[in-house]
Amino acid sequence: MVEESKCNCLCFVEETVDVISKKWALLVINTLGNHRVLRYNELMDELRGISPKSLADTLKTLCSQGLVQRTHVAEIPPKVQYSLTDDGKELWRAIEPLVQWALSRGGKTSHKCVTKYKNLKAHILTKENERECNFTI
Repeated sequence: MVEESKCNCLCFVEETVDVISKKWALLVINTLGNHRVLRYNELMDELRGISPKSLADTLKTLCSQGLVQRTHVAEIPPKVQYSLTDDGKELWRAIEPLVQWALSRGGKTSHKCVTKYKNLKAHILTKENERECNFTI
């Protein structure tokens, strides 16, 4: 019989996993984490390949989960900016071990990484974050 204290119950993370398992969610979190504050069109530029509807839906979901904050800036014309909330920043830091684990698998995933995402600025891990993506074609 397994000791109760050694079991990991995933009930508490079910909702979060449902949100971050969506195709663009972690890329949006990573992009906002890397850049701190971005406007909608800047996110579109960073996440080449995402449709406007997918980005809008992803941002709406991440905002409703308290991971992303939508801020209206009183300017003419009015503008909206997106940034990570404190919980979003914690999630951004929490995915670091997942990124490192994926990088350590190199040969099993690097070809897909390079060919599918090589032009996404949001995918590139920068020295600012003390990480680098060194995959080559």
